[in-house]
Amino acid sequence: MPVGLKSFSRYEELGMDENAFELDTSGLNCPLPVLKLRNKLKKMYPGQEIKVIATDPGSVKDFASFCSQTGDELLESKENEGKFVYRIKKG
Repeated sequence: MPVGLKSFSRYEELGMDENAFELDTSGLNCPLPVLKLRNKLKKMYPGQEIKVIATDPGSVKDFASFCSQTGDELLESKENEGKFVYRIKKG
């Protein structure tokens, strides 16, 4: 496993398994949420999932476009109380 991945130790708290990670980009605007996601995905193995939280409304379009270009899979995209939550599976 790449260095640093085990530092995400909130699996149980998040209701996610050890193959899933979380990235909170709240307060950041385009293109920073996508850039931060790209950096995290570089450290992950294919098939692993990441949960991304964003507050930028433009992230809906940005993450969908990013996934279609990279081959990563956008498993879920939803809005909850002004926060946008995504689940992405590394391709």
